Amino acid sequence: MSIRKQAMTRRQLLSKSAMFGASFAIGSGFVAGQATAANWAVEVEHLKPETMATLIQLARDIYPHDQVSDEYYAVAVKGYDSADAAEGIEVGIAELNEAAKGIGFANYIDVGWERDRVDLLRGMEDSAFFQQIRGGLVTGLYNQKAIWPIFGYEGESFSKGGYIDRGFDDINWL
Repeated sequence: MSIRKQAMTRRQLLSKSAMFGASFAIGSGFVAGQATAANWAVEVEHLKPETMATLIQLARDIYPHDQVSDEYYAVAVKGYDSADAAEGIEVGIAELNEAAKGIGFANYIDVGWERDRVDLLRGMEDSAFFQQIRGGLVTGLYNQKAIWPIFGYEGESFSKGGYIDRGFDDINWL
């Protein structure tokens, strides 16, 4: 029998963020944030720092996991900071920011409600930009071994004899 950690709800996250003062700073050449367990920073070479910050929020809105800190989302989108991808990413983020202006905000980051941001994303979900980001996040986010324990995933099982003798039939929800 395993003990599962209770996931934090968005309401709890917002409450704690307000109490402790969530910080998010964009410095020259760096996108930085205050994660719960550690400080993190992503140096950008080809993208604007505000574009990287928007990508991190976009990643969080596409695959929302309250228990996963922004540093893992930053690692997941870091691959878009390349000479080959930068121009397309900048154009896609500019289009996303224009859509945010259409509902009264300066840019996507300023859209305070997750529901409003998701509505903006639904409006562009068929675009090549959105599909590129969504597709890249599947591997960029979920292939990070450091977050597997958060989801209760123990990794591959072949080297340990397979799943038959390691929890294959441990169904506690049925």
